[in-house]
Amino acid sequence: MNLRLPVPMRTFAIAAALLAVCATSACRRFPTPDALGKTASVYVRVATAEARPLTLTQPVAGTLRPADHAIVAARVMGTITRADFALGQSVAAGEVLLTLSAAELDARLVQAQSVLDEALRDYERESGLLAKNVVTIESVRALADRRRGAEAAVQEATALLDYTRVTAPFAGVITRKLVQSGDLATLGLPLFALEATTGLRAEVEVPASLPALAVGASVIVQLPGGTVTGTLAELSPAADPGSRTRLAKIALPANAGTARSGDFVRVLWPAGESSSSAITVPADAVTPFGQMERAFVVTAGQARLRLVKTAGLHDGRLVIAAGLDAGESVVLSAPASLRDGQSVTIQP
Repeated sequence: MNLRLPVPMRTFAIAAALLAVCATSACRRFPTPDALGKTASVYVRVATAEARPLTLTQPVAGTLRPADHAIVAARVMGTITRADFALGQSVAAGEVLLTLSAAELDARLVQAQSVLDEALRDYERESGLLAKNVVTIESVRALADRRRGAEAAVQEATALLDYTRVTAPFAGVITRKLVQSGDLATLGLPLFALEATTGLRAEVEVPASLPALAVGASVIVQLPGGTVTGTLAELSPAADPGSRTRLAKIALPANAGTARSGDFVRVLWPAGESSSSAITVPADAVTPFGQMERAFVVTAGQARLRLVKTAGLHDGRLVIAAGLDAGESVVLSAPASLRDGQSVTIQP
């Protein structure tokens, strides 16, 4: 015979079973803030949320360019006999990349050398006769002048002949190849373009209405891979009459990441001081929390979770639009295990 309990007794039995389940370890996985406060303290570093006047900025678009870049042109006329470099090839400083054939320059050097040899013989002979008082000193001086002229002619012919071997002016990578073997190179004809792989700069046209900065000033540069602080290397003192802008070149730090020549960048150019101030904290005081941002504030020896809203960077610090007050101590690089209400010990 089945034993059926009355409805009130069945309800009591179910409640008792739930209480028994809650007595197990499964219900102890969600400690209360008071329980967290009694656990072992976590060591943290803190910084103070500061109210600082904001520097207004205006974004200015620009392009990344290396500090060293050149378009190498021919300095003599001749037929290109070797141009076996490729687009994108890395080259060393002084490496021969292209040779020209110019027979007239070879002949010119031979002619200049023969004139020099004759001038040297005449000068040595007359110098010997001068020691015997056979010739005058004026004739020896004239031969000395002739010798120096012949030496200069040899140097000139040698320099022209050296121009038939075109070398890389600095270490870098070939970005444009404008000729091929067999082409006729004329004086001033562009042969190839070369760019250095280091020393990138952001080149921007700054509106003349914005204030000028001193060379060496720090400027925020937004790259495709992140934001860095650059250094103003050059700034034109005069504005272009057509665009009313001044060219500025901002050197990037070595940790610019994957930035490459030709990338689009945006420079946050200072446009003056704001009349109001904002709360700022170090960048590592705020961490993502799902689709939100959070920070931990230390109060009475405990970490208190705050949801915050940031509004960009200012002098390397995050601007807090909401969620924190000036003077509060915020946790830096908060451990992933840190919870609201947990006891903390501040490291010096």
